[in-house]
Amino acid sequence: MSRMSTVEKSVASAVVETLEKLYGEPLKQLELLITATGLPVYRNPKSGALLWVDVRELRLRFTLSVNKIEKFIEGLQRGRLMYTQCRRCGTKYFPPQVDCPRCKTSDVEWRETSTEGELLTWTVINVKPASFSHQGDYVVGIVKMPDGFNVTAWIDADPKTLKPGMKMRLVVDRRPGEGYITYWFKPA
Repeated sequence: MSRMSTVEKSVASAVVETLEKLYGEPLKQLELLITATGLPVYRNPKSGALLWVDVRELRLRFTLSVNKIEKFIEGLQRGRLMYTQCRRCGTKYFPPQVDCPRCKTSDVEWRETSTEGELLTWTVINVKPASFSHQGDYVVGIVKMPDGFNVTAWIDADPKTLKPGMKMRLVVDRRPGEGYITYWFKPA
């Protein structure tokens, strides 16, 4: 098992630190509420509705088997983005699937995606989930690939320069600041 790099540790530490900052004060307020009322319950000032505030912190870290899509993982490690195509009905899947829900078979062929596509739409993410709170604002877009499917991914570009129909180039590399291999697009 490989050790986490310094960059990966600092990203993980930054996420934990940000979560503590985000939730530290509300948790203190919750403790005061319980001390005062005996319950984690309060009335919404606008609606008057009685609201329950959960006292349990829910942080998730999980492990998933990716055995069936090992070729996708290997592709990323080689700088390639892979998809699957059902040999029976011809349906293409991205993210890849090894079981075709259309014809109920597991007979798929692995293929490499094209390296260029066309930008359909995008949005700027300013209000981020806690796990991305260490990131600045970022752009997520949908790119139509000539292979016959769309890919949703980060777009490395100033959103003011983006236009529908723009040619985009696929990048498979280590994400700056996080250190792990993933994919995103840049203007071509």
